[in-house]
Amino acid sequence: MSIPEVERVKSPGREAAGASGPRRFVYFSELQGRAVLDSAGQVVGRLVDLKTKVGEPYPRITTLIIREGKLKKPRGLGWGLVAAFDGETFTLRAGSAGDFSEVEPGAREILLKADLLDKQVVDTSGAKIERVNDVHLLVVDHELRIAHVDFGVRGILRRLGWLKAADGLMDWLFGYRFPEKLVSWKFVQPLAADPKQNLKLNVTLRALHEIHPSDLADILEELDRANRSSIFKSLDLETAAETLQEVDPRIQLSLIETTPGQRATDILEEMEPDDAKDFLAELPEEKQEELMRTMEDPYRENMEELLRYKEGTAGSIMTKDFIALSRDATIAQAIDAFSKVFYPMESLTYIYVTDDQGRLEGVITLRHLITCDKPATLGRLMNPRLVKAGVDDDIDTVTGIFRKYKFLALPVVDGENAIQGIITLQDIVEDKEK
Repeated sequence: MSIPEVERVKSPGREAAGASGPRRFVYFSELQGRAVLDSAGQVVGRLVDLKTKVGEPYPRITTLIIREGKLKKPRGLGWGLVAAFDGETFTLRAGSAGDFSEVEPGAREILLKADLLDKQVVDTSGAKIERVNDVHLLVVDHELRIAHVDFGVRGILRRLGWLKAADGLMDWLFGYRFPEKLVSWKFVQPLAADPKQNLKLNVTLRALHEIHPSDLADILEELDRANRSSIFKSLDLETAAETLQEVDPRIQLSLIETTPGQRATDILEEMEPDDAKDFLAELPEEKQEELMRTMEDPYRENMEELLRYKEGTAGSIMTKDFIALSRDATIAQAIDAFSKVFYPMESLTYIYVTDDQGRLEGVITLRHLITCDKPATLGRLMNPRLVKAGVDDDIDTVTGIFRKYKFLALPVVDGENAIQGIITLQDIVEDKEK
């Protein structure tokens, strides 16, 4: 789900009556400072804020926050005490002017001015950070609901009281006005974090998972540490792993340091082994050991092996995501093995053939594999003419092999010719980009 194109809504004014009665849009900035009257028409205070409980696509306003004088503390009046609202003035029911309620928001409650205005949100359509400049409200069936958030210049001008003058000036000079930039509330993911670094608003969290990881990484890099941590903690493991690989290395460390131990480990285990190894290698030794202690045994052993190789060698950038089978395995067995792994496609271009000691003997391409007779063995069909790299070969040597032979992946062997991993073309490209 992504935020749709900017919704254009008429300026506040009387809308056509619908089946459920007349409707009217009004901006929060236009209500701030408005009088709240008792049933006799006497002013009991002026509106300073509105409280709502999030969770609905268009949340209802539940409480008016009023101030009786500049030096007095704000007080709350439940929406149930409002007898009438004409789009400008709130009138209370008889005898209710003193029935004040709690001002501070409770669970899943927010204050529009204190918690939403000027806060950052994710625009999942443009995958970027926007700032809330105003809130667009809908009056319907004696309820006041949040309809849109205003990200545009008009919202700022409206709050400053300059909108009418700005429109007049723009009309006179250019025959143009600043456009509305309203987005439906149900498509907005606010980023404001509370002191506990939990998301104060949790409206469409799943929208974040639909942003491309590189775009989400850009978003995280624009946020402060607390908001960045809040968003990162809200992501599922796969999205978190993909995003972690895209963010600036300095921010990577910050994110992993503020992520609880087991979750941090789970995120690393979602990453490609070579990427996880590169990430671990940049961590302080104490943090590295802490994360590796909680890893599943096979994954930890994999990481320990990869970390042993000197930086700048084939072993330091290879991945363990590959398929190697005995020369006696049949084509049918190879296809079965292929169907049971979830490695990246570039790691599955070739299947490697070994002897009983794990020594590399040949290779067969995936294309060849699926066009051969199922009973045939890999030993009979493999290509024994191998091009390979040693674990201690330098990256420039490996790069030269890729340039010469145009391979998509290259096996990496140790001194005994046992296959230890593979290097994909993508691995080489990413290493050169560092």
